[in-house]
Amino acid sequence: MAVGSIAKEPDGDTIAMFAGLGLGSNAFALQQEAALSKEKIMARTVVVTGSTSGIGLAIATAFVAKGDNVVINGFGKPEEIDGIKNKLEASGGGKVIYHPADMTKPAEIADMIATANNTFGSVDVLVNNAGIQHVEKIEDFPIEKWDQIIAINLSSSFHTIRAAIPLMKAKKYGRIINIASAHGLVASPFKSAYVAAKHGILGLTKTAALELAEFGVTVNAICPGYVLTPLVEKQIPDTAKARGMTEEQVKNEVILKAQPTHEFVKAEEIGALSLYLASDEARQVTGTHVSIDGGWTAE
Repeated sequence: MAVGSIAKEPDGDTIAMFAGLGLGSNAFALQQEAALSKEKIMARTVVVTGSTSGIGLAIATAFVAKGDNVVINGFGKPEEIDGIKNKLEASGGGKVIYHPADMTKPAEIADMIATANNTFGSVDVLVNNAGIQHVEKIEDFPIEKWDQIIAINLSSSFHTIRAAIPLMKAKKYGRIINIASAHGLVASPFKSAYVAAKHGILGLTKTAALELAEFGVTVNAICPGYVLTPLVEKQIPDTAKARGMTEEQVKNEVILKAQPTHEFVKAEEIGALSLYLASDEARQVTGTHVSIDGGWTAE
C-alpha cells in the first residue's frame, strides 16, 4: 500500500475469503491494521528550510499531504509557528515539528538535521529553500548584506547537505532538492549577491550529485521564475528605487516582462515538482536543474 493511501472497506469477496478460512472479519481488520502500520513505517522524513511561508511552505504542505513527516524551519512568532504546524498536520497524515535553526549558523543547522533524525529515525528528503534578497548597485551594496545572502542562500545548503549525507549513505537512499532560481542561469542588474549565490547552488548540486550517485541519493535543483511570495513582494520597492520606476512598473515591465507567459509561477507548482524529484520515478534524475519560469530562460 502506498504512503498516504486510504484503506478501503472490505468487499463481499474479501470477507467471504477470510470466512472460508475460518478467520472471520476480525482477520481483515488485523490485516488492515498491519498495512496501516507499514504505511507509518514507510513515511519519509522531509526537512524543508525556509518553510514558514512562500515556496517552502507550499513544499512542506505537499509532502505532509502525502503522509510524510516534515521538519519546518524559518521565521515567525511562536503563535504563528504553532498555527502553521496545526494547519499542516490537519492537511495530511504526516507529523510536523519546527526547528528554529538560524541558517547563518552551521552548528544550529547540524542540530536541525540531527533533531530530524532523532525524532523520526531518518532524513530521507532534504529541501534547501531558505533565501533572502537585497537589491542595490554593486558599488553601494552593503558588505554585511552580501555576507548574509551568501551565508543563507548558498552556504546553508552546503551545511545541511554535509550533515545529511552520512544518514542518507547509511540508508542508501536520499533525495536532495535545492531551490535555486532562474537567476542561477541568467543575471539581472542590482542583484549581485543573489545571482552569485544561486549560480553557486547549481555548482553545489552537480558536485554533490556526482559524489552521491552510487549511494542511491539524487541531488537536483529547481529554478523558479518569479513567484509572488513575501520575498518577491519585499524586493519590489527596492527595485523601483534602484531603477527609478513605480512599483506597478516594476511588476509589469521588469518582473512579468521576463516571463513570456506574463504570469507568476505558483508556489504549489513548485511543491508538485518537488514531489516528483523526491519520487522513485525520478531515481535516475540527478545532477541537473529543472526550470519552472514561464519560459524566461528560453530566451
